[in-house]
Amino acid sequence: MGINPGAEQNAAVGAGGSAVYPDLVLLSQDRGRKVMAVIEVETVESVNNLEALAEWVPFGRLKSAFHLYVPAQMIEVAKRLCTDSKIPVAEIYSYHWIGDEMRFVPVYKAPNDGRPTATAVSAKTEARPSAARPAARSAVAQKKKPARSVAKKSAAKPRKKIGRSPKRK
Repeated sequence: MGINPGAEQNAAVGAGGSAVYPDLVLLSQDRGRKVMAVIEVETVESVNNLEALAEWVPFGRLKSAFHLYVPAQMIEVAKRLCTDSKIPVAEIYSYHWIGDEMRFVPVYKAPNDGRPTATAVSAKTEARPSAARPAARSAVAQKKKPARSVAKKSAAKPRKKIGRSPKRK
């Protein structure tokens, strides 16, 4: 996991000029440390059109899932901004304080739109060796080969009869 609090740029997603710095970067535990999800946490002041276009759009274009956390009173505004700007957000969570505890509530989950999720991508890479198999035969090619004629069978070499060895006493 990598964090980018405030204006810090500690954990980048992407390289070079196309690198983006979300608030949280969730990485897989395996050797490749692939980006599984990016999370952006907003405040009441930062849920606006400028923020959506400047940050949410690039996060939504990433291959990994984009999760958005907004204050409870900004849920509808965040949904509208994502819809209007066609930002593919995987999940939206609201947060609010109850006493001295912060609570997170899932308020939106994107339907499965064919975009690869973390589990679908890992399942696809596991299934990749099957691509090495030859393509399926067409219906014409699947017809059985004609049986060998009887004459050819008799002309074949006679097989040695394998018997059991005598029992030992």
